[in-house]
Amino acid sequence: MDFTKIIKEHGAAIRQVIKSVTNENNEDLEQEVYVKVLKNSDKYQATGSFKSWICTIARNVSKDYLKSARYKKEQLLTDEDDNTISLIKDKKGTPETEFSAKLRKKRICEAINNLKPKFKEVILLCEIEGLSYEEISKKINVPLGTVKSRLYNAKKELAEVLSDLL
Repeated sequence: MDFTKIIKEHGAAIRQVIKSVTNENNEDLEQEVYVKVLKNSDKYQATGSFKSWICTIARNVSKDYLKSARYKKEQLLTDEDDNTISLIKDKKGTPETEFSAKLRKKRICEAINNLKPKFKEVILLCEIEGLSYEEISKKINVPLGTVKSRLYNAKKELAEVLSDLL
């Protein structure tokens, strides 16, 4: 069996199988496929195509790789690194971002203060104090449907006034 000929004729197919199974280009796996092909060349039976036999070996080698502890460990470390990075927050904002956040809060407060008193009341109770619709209903002595209606209208009005912030 001519090893150079195998690489030239089937190398692209082997790489494609490895990529489709593992989602990565992995030269180590490709080399492992060639080693297995050479070691098992006497077991090849000419009943099927040589290319499909090699691709089956590549598929099995790739699946074994995914099952291996090394791969799992690499994935775990990568996932942990990604999670750690995403959890890190810049505790010191830039002066621009802090100023922008203050302006945003100020605009939101002004918009809430400019609401009709009945809308302002339900927004503050729901969004600021965190009360449920039922608790608001009991607290201000209005039906549950009225609370829902007022919240809807208040949010709609705020969305219109603050549309540039959304």
